[in-house]
Amino acid sequence: MLTLFLFFLAADTAPQQPAPAPPARSVQPVEEHDEAPPDLSRVRRIYVDVFTGGESAARMRELIMGALQRSKAFVITENEERADAILRGAAKDEAYTDRFHSSENANGRAQYGSSSGEGYGHGVTSRAARNIGGNLGESETVDIEERKHEATAAVRLVTPDGDLIWSTTQESHGAKFLSASEDVAQRVARQLASDYRHDRALKGAQP
Repeated sequence: MLTLFLFFLAADTAPQQPAPAPPARSVQPVEEHDEAPPDLSRVRRIYVDVFTGGESAARMRELIMGALQRSKAFVITENEERADAILRGAAKDEAYTDRFHSSENANGRAQYGSSSGEGYGHGVTSRAARNIGGNLGESETVDIEERKHEATAAVRLVTPDGDLIWSTTQESHGAKFLSASEDVAQRVARQLASDYRHDRALKGAQP
C-alpha cells in the first residue's frame, strides 16, 4: 500500500513535458531585380540592323548610318557582337503624283433694239429698225501634276538582350536641299543624338 502511494506521488510531482510546437512555415524570399533598366546615356557603340521595307528601306539604313556617324555622338559598328545597342525598324520612300485642277468661266452678253413706224395711207408705210447685240465669253482651265516623294522611318534602339531603350518615328516630303529619305535620316540621327546628350547631361556624365 505504501509502495502504491509513493508511485502516485511521484507521478504528480514529475515535470510536465511541453506540447510539441507546430511545424514552421517556409517563407519564400521576395525576388529582387538587381539589373538596372536600359540607359541611353551608356550607349556608345551602335549596330544598325537591316530595316524592313524593301529597297527603299535598305537605302534609308545606309543614310541613317552615315548621319549617326556624322553626329559624332556614337561609334557605328558592323559587328553586332561588339555593339552596346542595336537600331532596328522599318522604312519606306514612296513616289506619288499630286494633281491640281482649276477651271474658271466668265461670260457677258449685251443687246439693244429699237423700232419706229409711220403710216401714210394708201399702203405707204415708213419703218426704221435698229438692233445691236454683243456676246463675250472666256474660259480658263489649269491642270498641274507634280511628282513627289514621301519617306517614313520608325526605328527603335534596343539592348543586345532586346530591351527597349529609345524609339522615334520620322517622316518627310523633302527639304530644301535634301530628298525625303535624306531628310528623314537626318531627323532620326539628330533626335537620337540630342536625347543621348540630354541624358548624359542629366546624369552628370562627361560629353
